[in-house]
Amino acid sequence: MDVAGKGVDGRIRGHDGEARLILMGIVGRAHGVRGFLRVHAFTEEPEALAEYPLVDRAGRRFALTWVSEGVAQLAEILAGGRRIISDRSEAEKLVNLELFVPRSALPEADEDEFYLADLVGLTALDEAGESLGTVAAVHDYGGGTSLEIAPGALLVPFTRAAVPIVNLAGGHVVVVPPAEVQVTP
Repeated sequence: MDVAGKGVDGRIRGHDGEARLILMGIVGRAHGVRGFLRVHAFTEEPEALAEYPLVDRAGRRFALTWVSEGVAQLAEILAGGRRIISDRSEAEKLVNLELFVPRSALPEADEDEFYLADLVGLTALDEAGESLGTVAAVHDYGGGTSLEIAPGALLVPFTRAAVPIVNLAGGHVVVVPPAEVQVTP
């Protein structure tokens, strides 16, 4: 299973059609004196980040223009127009700013690919069709993606062996939890 997109914000709402945000980039350190910033894009092609409507956690809207590889100029989009971030001190205030894209602005994933955010809120069923709970979160700490099933905080690896069926249209995943081992002291 491939996973399209990179980030999952812990505040993403479930599989209920509500507006969800996908983490697509993070602002790094200021670059130079003209308000330029290093930006780490989580898109397949970094240049694509400039094509999306960007928002932060507070709902502020931004436009991004690349000026060189990994360096961009941001403009805050206001009701009266754009306010370009044009000096270093202003840029330094944006370091570590997370840039999100509304899920609705992203293209549909290819067959057998999933945006991690699309999995949150799906019903988790066992092989017999009994409910195990709901996908509460998707975690990726570098060792592989896992699904957190609530209630009970069951963690399962997001692999074809442990999650053989993902049915986005049906609103569920089939989960085959790995065998658990109890170690006594």
